[in-house]
Amino acid sequence: MSSYPFSPAALPYAQDALAPVISAQTVAFHYGKHLQAYINNLNAALPGSGFEGKSLEDIVKEAEGGIFNNAGQVLNHTLYFTQFKAAGSPSEPTGALAEAIARDFGSFEEFKAEFQKKGAGLFGSGWVWLASDAEGRLVITQESNAGNPVRRGLKPLLTFDVWEHAYYLDYQNRRPDHLAALWQIIDWDVVASRY
Repeated sequence: MSSYPFSPAALPYAQDALAPVISAQTVAFHYGKHLQAYINNLNAALPGSGFEGKSLEDIVKEAEGGIFNNAGQVLNHTLYFTQFKAAGSPSEPTGALAEAIARDFGSFEEFKAEFQKKGAGLFGSGWVWLASDAEGRLVITQESNAGNPVRRGLKPLLTFDVWEHAYYLDYQNRRPDHLAALWQIIDWDVVASRY
């Protein structure tokens, strides 16, 4: 990931490539406006903070208050937007990640059901994550607001954003429908590369 001053990661797809799962309008607002605002706020807060030379992940691990909130949202959104591929070719994980999912959740379908349930059940705004521990065991965590599993010593692999701005233009208040649709655009090669 880039260093200070931070800038948005380039999208690995066209702005309209995720439709109809995520519309071009949602990508424009979510990536173009929300993420950019977090980046602007973080860059403005860093001078004199002692965090100027640190990686984004280290800032998220160590910071509190406004710097943590903005750094967390930059990291979370970067992982979120770079895990997708063009709609139309849903896939499943393979290799070591698929084996770990089967080992730790029973099956890919059982993992998806638990992941969606935890995403739908998270009160308020936040994120649901698939993360791995130091031994490679997989866990699902619910993180409020700007939370990220790195604060628990875990490695983030996959995330669904359950802030309303992530889905409201396309799904209104139907968070479970949004979560169910996201599987169609996950780039499992990217997720596996994080494992």
